[in-house]
Amino acid sequence: MVTLAGCSTPDSPEAQVRKVISQMETGVEARDTSDVLQFVSDQYRDEYGQSRQDVSRYLHGYFIANQSIHLLTRVTRIEFPIPEEARLQVSVGMLGREAEAAGKWDLAADLYEFDVTLRLEDGDWKVTYAKWQRH
Repeated sequence: MVTLAGCSTPDSPEAQVRKVISQMETGVEARDTSDVLQFVSDQYRDEYGQSRQDVSRYLHGYFIANQSIHLLTRVTRIEFPIPEEARLQVSVGMLGREAEAAGKWDLAADLYEFDVTLRLEDGDWKVTYAKWQRH
């Protein structure tokens, strides 16, 4: 198993995986379900047995409920147990403004730790598994 952190070349697997995380963050902040789902495998299952379709429904509801979303992500660990698989630990700070609070200063802030597995599928890194907990 190879563990990587920090510097990498722009086309390295680590750089590609970090780019996927960054693009997913951008998609969430844009509240665009399809921008996020392009990085979720059709084979996705989480620890609760949810599928890619369940993720789509969750995102849609979250985006309706939160009219403004800001994320702060930090990849704290990347491991490549095999060349086609990356396992990450990602800390995500989420700040959102709920729809009914649009004219107020009411903000919801949460911190989550994600364990994420990505696999290389047809040349693209896709999320196949995720586990999270709120802190």
